[in-house]
Amino acid sequence: MEAKKTPSADLNKKSSLFLAIGLLVSLGVTFAAFEWKKTEKGELMDLGMATDDFEDLIEIPPTEQPPPPPPVKQQPQIIEIPDEEEIEEEIEINLDVEITEEQEVEEIVFEEEPEEEVGDEIFLIVEDNAEFPGGDAEWNKFLQKNLKYPRSASRMGIEGSVFLSFVVDKEGKLSDITVTRGIGGGCDAEAIRVLESSPRWTPGKQRGRAVKSRMAIRILFKLK
Repeated sequence: MEAKKTPSADLNKKSSLFLAIGLLVSLGVTFAAFEWKKTEKGELMDLGMATDDFEDLIEIPPTEQPPPPPPVKQQPQIIEIPDEEEIEEEIEINLDVEITEEQEVEEIVFEEEPEEEVGDEIFLIVEDNAEFPGGDAEWNKFLQKNLKYPRSASRMGIEGSVFLSFVVDKEGKLSDITVTRGIGGGCDAEAIRVLESSPRWTPGKQRGRAVKSRMAIRILFKLK
């Protein structure tokens, strides 16, 4: 038994066919459009020289502007000043001073300058140096009488000069006795002993006044 065809089934078949045909036609037109070459000939453009229709240019000469005028220099004005100017106003000076007998003129009294107080400053240089009583001659006699040659120095044959430094105060007393350069062998100690046993010296003077001063002396040790 054959199946019965309905009109709707036929319509669907036809529509599918028409759709396929349409697609084929559109594809064909597209390929034809790509393959088709159309050349068009246009008119050639005239590239010749353009006609010079410009009017002749008029040469304009350059304009020169004159420089500005220099500034006017002001000359200094000289003003005369008189050397002497008269003073119209008179100044009265009264030089007349009346002194009566009752007025007493005070006497001008000049005060004496206070004497400089000399402290316990030790002078290294003074106007009058300190010295042994009686001078150098008496000092040499004192040494010959009181100086004893140390035995150790005599055995070892030591001889030479011992240099001493000391201070003589205002009363002539000796202090701060030190050996600045010695020879050893007991000579240094003997020189200090003799100097300490010496009587008071005559102090040094500065501006007529006794002052403390530092002295330096040499004591010679020599073997016979």
